[in-house]
Amino acid sequence: MKTIKGPAVFLAQFAGDNAPFNSLDGICEWASGLGYKGIQIPTWESRFIDLDKAASSKTYCDELKGKVQSYGLEITELATHLQGQLVAVHPAYDLMFDNFAPDDCKNNPKKRTEWAVQQVKNAAIASKHLGIKAHATFSGSLLWHTIYPWPQAPNGLVEMGFEELAKRWLPILDVFEDNGVDLCYEIHPGEDLHDGVTFERFLKATGNHKRVNILYDPSHFVLQQLDYLKYIDYYHEFIKMFHVKDAEFNPSGKSGVYGGFQSWKDRAGRFRSLGDGQVDFKSVFSKLTKYGCDVWAVMEWECCIKASAQGAKEGAPFIQKHIIEATEKGFDDFAGGEIGKEQLKKILGI
Repeated sequence: MKTIKGPAVFLAQFAGDNAPFNSLDGICEWASGLGYKGIQIPTWESRFIDLDKAASSKTYCDELKGKVQSYGLEITELATHLQGQLVAVHPAYDLMFDNFAPDDCKNNPKKRTEWAVQQVKNAAIASKHLGIKAHATFSGSLLWHTIYPWPQAPNGLVEMGFEELAKRWLPILDVFEDNGVDLCYEIHPGEDLHDGVTFERFLKATGNHKRVNILYDPSHFVLQQLDYLKYIDYYHEFIKMFHVKDAEFNPSGKSGVYGGFQSWKDRAGRFRSLGDGQVDFKSVFSKLTKYGCDVWAVMEWECCIKASAQGAKEGAPFIQKHIIEATEKGFDDFAGGEIGKEQLKKILGI
C-alpha cells in the first residue's frame, strides 16, 4: 500500500487577470496559504509557465521548480487538456475548438493539429526537466458525435475511429516513453476515452503502449451513472493521477443524463464543491490506498452553486481529512510468531 500525497490544487479554474491569480508567485502564495502542498499547472496558461521554454531549457525548469518550492509547494504534474483536445477534432467542432488554438492556427485544422501534437510532446520533455513522472491530458474525439447514433453506426466505424485516434497519439506516446513520463488521459464525457470500454479500445489500438494511463476523476462517472468504485478495481494499475472533484445526479421526469441542453445548475448531473455532492470519497481514498496507487490528490474545483473562493478554502482540509496513512504492519501482528515447517504440518494435521 502507499499513502496518497496531497492536498494539491489544479490551477486551471482559478487563473485570471486579477491578483493573486494572474502570476505564478501570486497563485503559489494563495495556494500555500490555504494549506495546499502541491499545484498542478495548466500549460496553456502563459501566466504560469512557458511550455516551449520549459521543453528547451532545463535551467528554466530548475528556476520554475525553485520558485514553487520557495512557497512550500511542489509541482505535482503539468496538464495539456486543451492541446490534447486538439490532437483529434471532428470537423463539426472546428469553430468552437479554434478558441483553444493560437491565432495563426485558426481556420486551419491541419496546422492546428500539428501545433497541438508538438505542444503535448513538449510537455513530455518539460515534465522530465521538472522531475515529474505523470502528465494530464484529454484524448480528443473523432467519434463523440456518434455516442447515441441515429442512424445506427455503420460496421467498422468505431474500429476505424480508434485506429485513427491511436495513429495520432502513438508518436506522442513514444516521446513520453523516451522521457520516462506516463501520459494520463482524463476519462471524460466529450472525449473518445470516456469510460472503461473506450479506454480498453484505445489501449488495444496502441498495441498496449506502456505509457497509456488514466487520470481518475469520479465526478465524471457519477454523471454517466458508472460505478466509480468498481472502476478502481478494474483499472487501478493504470491510475497514475487523481482529480478530487465532487458531483451529483438527481434525475427527474424532465431531465436525465443528457441534461436537456440546460445550464449546469439545472441539469440532473452537475459538478459540486467537495463534500456537497454524492461521491463516496472515503471509499475512493480507501481503494486507491489499498491498491498502492502512487498519486497526488489534486482538487479540481467546478461547482455551479458555490463560489470558487469558498470551494478552494474548503478543499485542502477536506482532502487532508481523507488521506489515509498506509499502515506498515498488520493489526494482528502481535498475535503472530515464527513457526517452522514441521510445526506448520502439525497445525494442518499432516
